Amino acid sequence: MSPRAAFSGGFGGNIGHDPHLLYTLSAVQVLALFDKLDVLDINKVTDYIRALQNEDGSFSGDIWGEVDTRFSYCAICCLAILKQLDSINVEKAVRYIVSCKTLDGGFGCTPGAESHAGQIFCCVGALAITGSLHHIDKDLLGWWLCERQVKSGGLNGRPEKLADVCYSWWVLSSLIMIDRVHWIDKEKLIKFILDCQDIEKGGISDRPDDAVDVFHTYFGVAGKSFLLEYPGLKAIDPAYALPVDVVNRIFFGRCST
Repeated sequence: MSPRAAFSGGFGGNIGHDPHLLYTLSAVQVLALFDKLDVLDINKVTDYIRALQNEDGSFSGDIWGEVDTRFSYCAICCLAILKQLDSINVEKAVRYIVSCKTLDGGFGCTPGAESHAGQIFCCVGALAITGSLHHIDKDLLGWWLCERQVKSGGLNGRPEKLADVCYSWWVLSSLIMIDRVHWIDKEKLIKFILDCQDIEKGGISDRPDDAVDVFHTYFGVAGKSFLLEYPGLKAIDPAYALPVDVVNRIFFGRCST
């Protein structure tokens, strides 16, 4: 994990890059996957994240100050994995996330911003981790998320946008956390994901006949893990974006069977 900043406790996207909450969470998740959280200086990582919480409860992504609910999720998820969630003001963090709720039941990147499926995952995930899902109107949000399914069976991130495989994760995980995943047509979504495969070279693209990439391959596989039981395909926790057996190992010291 050489992209770790020497003294900040945060991680950058590559060697020599500035640290940022997005990459810090990714680094912690990767280490969690390999059961290597012990290589971290947990106190330094915790201090780095704690210092990015603002007075209103929001989080800046880095020292340059951009605020976004994505960063709230990154901070909360990261600290929860490290068992350091009590190092921040969770009540203020939750209050800020709730202030980003929109009239259609979704969440935006800041107060007053439009709903977006990616932001909704971040906000719902953070609220799930902090035990605060009671702040959500589950039926209203579930309706908005289910409206993201288009005729092809795929899901989009906002109204009037094209379907994209990555929303198989952002939308499905949110629907599972609010117990409304049965409101979409699972079979049509499975077909859409499979239609985005490169059956010769492997991998999954954003939509049929486009070039495949690692990003969409991950989200396609993660989405399928919510829809069907495939041999060798592990269940993924919708809030932590990690395999359930990894989450069980972190919090309960055991692997699921």
